[in-house]
Amino acid sequence: MAPATSTAVYVAAVPLRAAKGPAQLLMSAGYSLGQWDLQHFMVLLRPDPARAQALVFDFQPQDPEDVLAALAVLSRSEIPGVVRRRTLRRIPDRRCWLVGHCDGDAVGAADRFSERWPTGLVVGDHDCRDYTNGLVEVLTREKRVLESLRSAPGTGGAAPPWCEWFSPFIFVFYFCAPSSSWRTNIVCVLCTESFVLEILFLNLMNG
Repeated sequence: MAPATSTAVYVAAVPLRAAKGPAQLLMSAGYSLGQWDLQHFMVLLRPDPARAQALVFDFQPQDPEDVLAALAVLSRSEIPGVVRRRTLRRIPDRRCWLVGHCDGDAVGAADRFSERWPTGLVVGDHDCRDYTNGLVEVLTREKRVLESLRSAPGTGGAAPPWCEWFSPFIFVFYFCAPSSSWRTNIVCVLCTESFVLEILFLNLMNG
């Protein structure tokens, strides 16, 4: 039983942001399909158990919709990042997990951690996952919380193998959406939808 004065600590996942249009549509689809690597992770604090309100802490590119952010994903180069703190009216209903409690000044500890966090973002090496793991460890002493969540049953961390086929199309749309005509984007969407449906059908047929 957590002490009455402790702060509940959550980890939440949301779709990655991309350029508006087909790119964002496919990011959302990847999230819905359970692609763990196509999700943005955040830490939520609920200091007052009597209130639904929560504080959110996360780390992301300064401009997630910039095509340079997509290039950085492919090249693993560093781009400017930003640590954010904001308020949510309530804890999300899905893709949100209670990972522990923090005694004492959890908000102050999160602020100090964020102030010291290097803001040069490198996808796969220093990104939202590293920030989430690090902050949760400071608050709850649990190490590598995302790895624990990913392997836990019922978290959606283990996507079917055919989902890996979906990833390259996400990056195609990162580049295609900002510059291509709407006709090109529609064709890309229809082709990708047809491909994904075919993979789904073959997966079902093969059991």
